[in-house]
Amino acid sequence: KEEVKEEVKEEVKEEAGEEKADAEMGEEAKEAEKPKEPEKPKELEEDAPAESRPKVSLGSVGVNPADATLNVMPTMGNRLLMTLSEGGLQHLLGGVRANVGLKSGRYMIEVKIVEAHGQKEANNHDARGPQPRNLVRVGLSLAGSSLFLGDGSSCSLAFDSEGFFVSGKSRKKVGAKFARDAKVALLVNLNAGAPNGNTVSLFREGARATEPQPIPEELLGKPLFPHVVCRNVSVEVNFGPTPLAPLPFKCAMLAEAAKADIEVAPKPVARPTKEIVFPVGLPEQGYFDFVDLLLEQNPDYEELSDRKIAEWAGKSGVAKPSPGVNASMDKPDIKFGLPLMDDGSVKRVLNHVAPLSGRSFVVPELRSNLLERNRKANLKRWAGPEFKKIAVVVMGQPPAEFKQRVQGLMLAEKRSAAEAERKKKLHDEQRKKAAEAARKKAEAARKARLAKKAGAEEEVKEEEEEKEDEAKAEEPEEIVVELTEEEKELTFRKTPLCDIAESVLAKCYANFSLPTKEEGFDEVVFKWQPEAEAAKVLKDWIFAKKLTQRVEDLKPGKEFQEVWTAWTKILQEWKKLQGMWKDPAQRKTLLAKRAEAKKKAAEEKGEEVAEEKMDIDAEDLDVFGVEDVADIGNGEPLFAKFAFEDWLLLSTRFEITLLLHSFKRDLDDADRPSFTEKDLAFYYQRYFKKAFSLRAFNVEQFSDFVELLKDTVAVAGSTGFLEASLAADTPTANFVKLTEDHRRDRQRRLDAGDETAELKFPRSAPVPPPRQGAPQHGSSSRPGDRRPQSSSYSSRPGGGRESYNSSRGGGYEGSGQKRPYSSTGGGSYYGSGAKHARTSSYGGSSYSGGGGGGGG
Repeated sequence: KEEVKEEVKEEVKEEAGEEKADAEMGEEAKEAEKPKEPEKPKELEEDAPAESRPKVSLGSVGVNPADATLNVMPTMGNRLLMTLSEGGLQHLLGGVRANVGLKSGRYMIEVKIVEAHGQKEANNHDARGPQPRNLVRVGLSLAGSSLFLGDGSSCSLAFDSEGFFVSGKSRKKVGAKFARDAKVALLVNLNAGAPNGNTVSLFREGARATEPQPIPEELLGKPLFPHVVCRNVSVEVNFGPTPLAPLPFKCAMLAEAAKADIEVAPKPVARPTKEIVFPVGLPEQGYFDFVDLLLEQNPDYEELSDRKIAEWAGKSGVAKPSPGVNASMDKPDIKFGLPLMDDGSVKRVLNHVAPLSGRSFVVPELRSNLLERNRKANLKRWAGPEFKKIAVVVMGQPPAEFKQRVQGLMLAEKRSAAEAERKKKLHDEQRKKAAEAARKKAEAARKARLAKKAGAEEEVKEEEEEKEDEAKAEEPEEIVVELTEEEKELTFRKTPLCDIAESVLAKCYANFSLPTKEEGFDEVVFKWQPEAEAAKVLKDWIFAKKLTQRVEDLKPGKEFQEVWTAWTKILQEWKKLQGMWKDPAQRKTLLAKRAEAKKKAAEEKGEEVAEEKMDIDAEDLDVFGVEDVADIGNGEPLFAKFAFEDWLLLSTRFEITLLLHSFKRDLDDADRPSFTEKDLAFYYQRYFKKAFSLRAFNVEQFSDFVELLKDTVAVAGSTGFLEASLAADTPTANFVKLTEDHRRDRQRRLDAGDETAELKFPRSAPVPPPRQGAPQHGSSSRPGDRRPQSSSYSSRPGGGRESYNSSRGGGYEGSGQKRPYSSTGGGSYYGSGAKHARTSSYGGSSYSGGGGGGGG
C-alpha cells in the first residue's frame, strides 16, 4: 500500500509538471504571436561630399521682395518676414518666394516662428474666420505660379505647421504640429540616383519629423523655388550657410549651393520709373478680359482691385458666401460675415502700402476710372516723380488678336462645361452600375445557397461582364466643342457677373468721360481706336443708355409736391361731395346751402335771385361745356355717377400726366425727356410713394393700359418713351370731364349690348412699398407680396360705390380681363396748354380745353 501511494504521488507530480510545461509553452507561443513593434527606419540620407564646383556668392540667396504678396514685410536683411495684420489683413495669407530655384542637388533651408499675433475679431467672429489663426507653410513652387501654397495648384507643394503635407489637391497628415521657437528645416533632395532622390522632408530641431515625400512628376525637371507662406506670425528664414539646428548628416544650405544646381529668378523689367496703369473702358465691352491680357503681357505688373482682394480672401481660406444684390466684376460686393473683412480695412491698408512697395501696378477700377473726380482722387496716391501714371483707353472695336482671345476663352468655357457634364454623367453611370452590381451579388448569393455550382458559374460570368464594362469605361470619348456661328460673331463675351451693377451704373453713367493729361496723367494711350473715335463711341453709348437706364437718384421737385398736395385735397372734396349728393338727406341740406349762398351773393350785388332750371338732365349736357364740374347747374356734380373704376381712372389720368411732366422738369436733360414702360413702376413709386400695378386695371399688357388712357398717355414709336397727351397746365377739372366722357361712352356701348365695355377692377388691400433694391417692374418676386383678392368689383358706368383707395397693390403685372375695353373714336384730348384743339376720344363733341370751373 505504501508503494502504491508513492507511485500515485509521483504520477500527480509528473502530471502537474507537464501542465506547467504546457502552460509555459503556451505563453511563449502567445509571445511569439504578438506583432513586434516596427523598428524606426534607418536614415538613408548620407553626408554630402565636399563641393568643388563654383558656388553662389555669399549673401546673394534670399527671399524675393518683388515676388511676394503686399502684406509681407521682409526686414533684417530679408531674413525676418513680418505680416501686416491690421483689420481684415489678419485673415489673409502672405506668401514670398526665394530668388533662386533648385534644379539638382540636395539642399536645406530653415524657418522659425519668432512671434505669433493674438489679436481677434470682436464678438467672437473668429469662429467663422479661416483656421488656424497662426499658420506657416514651407515648400517649393514654380516661378510665376500662385503665391499661396496649398491653394490646390499643381505648381507647388508644402508642409504646414499643422503637420500636413499639401501637393496639388491632396492634403494628408504626415507629422506633428510645430509652433513658436521650433527650428524647422525643409530638405530638398533632387539627386535622382540617391535613396531618397526627388523627395522633400521636414526636420525639427535637427531630427526627422516626416518621412520623405515624393515630388510630383509634373514638377520634376523644372526649377523649384523655396517658398514660405504665413498668417499672423513673424518668421525667421535661414538660407545659410550656418544652420540653426544641424541635421544628423552633413547637408549644404541653399546659400552655399553650387551655381550649376540653381537658377536665379528673372529680374523685374527694368523701367526708369514704376508704371501705374489705369485701364479705361465701357461695361460689358471686354474690359476685364483686356485687364487679364495686360497682366499676362506684363508679368511685373500687379493688380490692385476689389476683385483681387476677393480672390486673395478665397485662397486664404475665408469662406466665400453668395454674391450680394449689387455684385459685379468691378465690385464683387461679397460679405464674408467677418466685420474686419467687410469694413474695407484691407483695401485701405493696401492703398497705403502699394506706393511704398516699389512695384508697377494696374488699377482696374472700371467705374472709378470713367469718372473724372475719382480719377483725380486716385492719382493723388501716386503723386511722386518715381511713378509714371498711364491711362489706357480701350473703347470701340478691338484688334483681331483680342477677338481671337475672347473666342478662345468662350471655347474653353464650353469645353469645361462639357467635361463637367461628362463627369456628372460618368458618376451617375458608375452609381447605377454599383447598384446593379450589388443587386446581382445579392442575387448570386441567393442562388448559391440553392445551387453552389450554378452560382459559381454565374459569378464567373458576372466577373467577365464587369471586366468588359471596366475596359469600356477606360476609353472615354474625346470631347469636341465648337463655337456657333452666332458666338463666332461676338466681339465680347458675357460673364456670370455683370461688369457694373445696374443700380450703380444708373447713378453715374451720365458723367462718364475720357481721361486727359490735365487731370494728372503722364500719358494717355488709346489702345483700340484713336481719341476722336473713342470719344464718339463713349458719347453714343451714354446717349443709348439714357434711353433705357432709369435715374436712381432722381427726387421729386418742389413744384411737384405743391401740385400733388393740391390734387389730393380737391380729389377728397369731390368724393365727399359725391357722397353727399347720393344721400337724400344730405342732398337736401346741400341744395339748401346752395340756394342760401346764391341769395346772399345776389343781395350783395343788389340783384334779384334768378330762377334756376332744376330739372336738368345731366346725360343731355355736353361734358366739355360744363363750367363747374362740382355743379352742372342744379347742384348735381358732373361726377355724381362715378364708380370705383371711374375714380381710379380719374386719379391715374392726373398722376400719369403729372409724373411725365415732373420727370422732364426735375431731370432737366434734353436727351431724356421721358422714360420707357419698364421704368414706369419705379418712377411712380419714387414720386407717389405707392406701387403701380397693371393688375389694378385688370389688364395683362401695357398696351391695354394705354388703350384705357389713350386721351392721357401715348408711347412714342421711335424711342418707346411715354408721352403726356395733356399739357402741364391742364386744369384739374378737365380730367373729370375726360373721365365722365369715358364713362358715358361705355354706358352707350353697354346699352347697345357690348359687354366688353364693362370694366371690372379688382379691389385689393394696400401693399407696402417694395424694399430698396427690389425689382421695380415686372411682378414682384418677394414672397410677402399681397396679391389682389380673387373677387372683383363689377361696375357699370352708372352705379357702384363711390369710395376709392389710392393705394393700389403690387408689382407691375396684370391679369384677368379677357378683352380689354376699347373706346370708340380716335385722337386725344389736350388741355389749355395744347397747341391744337382735339376731338374727345369718347364722344363726338369738339373741345379745345381751357374750361374748368369750380373744381379747378
